[in-house]
Amino acid sequence: MLLSHSTRMFEMVTSFNRSMSDHLTLRSLSFNSSGAASHCKSWVSRSFHGLLVIGSLVSFLLAMGCGYLYVFPSFSQAIHGSGISKSNSSTETCNVFHGSWVQDYSYPLYNSSQCPFVERGFNCLANGRKDRDYLKWRWKPKNCDIPRFNVHVVLEKLRGKRVVLVGDSMSRTQWESLICLLMTGVEDKKSVYEVNGQKITKQIRFLGVRFSSFNFTIEFYRSVFLVQSGWVPKNAPKRVKSTLRLDKLDDINKQWINSDVLIFNTGQWWNPGKIFSIQGLLFPGW
Repeated sequence: MLLSHSTRMFEMVTSFNRSMSDHLTLRSLSFNSSGAASHCKSWVSRSFHGLLVIGSLVSFLLAMGCGYLYVFPSFSQAIHGSGISKSNSSTETCNVFHGSWVQDYSYPLYNSSQCPFVERGFNCLANGRKDRDYLKWRWKPKNCDIPRFNVHVVLEKLRGKRVVLVGDSMSRTQWESLICLLMTGVEDKKSVYEVNGQKITKQIRFLGVRFSSFNFTIEFYRSVFLVQSGWVPKNAPKRVKSTLRLDKLDDINKQWINSDVLIFNTGQWWNPGKIFSIQGLLFPGW
């Protein structure tokens, strides 16, 4: 459509240029009887070529301008139709990271005291905490609602899959919570077990829980920086206790491959307090 509009505009300006050319040619013929007329003819010829170039440029700009005005509304609608919209507008898409915690007395979604995969230190109810208001909160995005967790739908979607979480103790507690959530939809609780028969502790680098009736596993690998640590170079400052190889993934990274879902968590470790006061950074060739 843009091409057809541009062609019509170009034809209109070309027609105008031709009429101007014929008119100027007739005028130039009337001056052929004298030397002054010859000089005038040369001037008119140069002027004609200049007008022709200017006319072609104007025709191109007009064609592109008309095409832009014709096509842009459709282009804008296509963007909005695909889910991309401006922020702070009535059609803003759901941003799950922009919101706040709101009270919801239908929570919690599971009883931590009945879940065998909750670490003892994080089991507040089992440790004697009396109040339960801290359990009655859920995350509410600003412009939308997150659907309530449907354990049966999630279990079916994870059937035959492998989910891997990599990070620190925060990742481990999220891993525990996900397992406890999913266990509420499993009838035979004994069909859910840690693959190596280990208890959940912070000292173990690898933990994996298998949901045998759904043929999937949820695994956790402790790797707070995600990269390899190394020895301190000879000339390093005394405050450097260890180094990080930014060009090398953690030596357990081969265990992460072939996962269907891979979730990393390392952000809170990359701050000045943990990096420059405690750790040294080892770059290639240092």
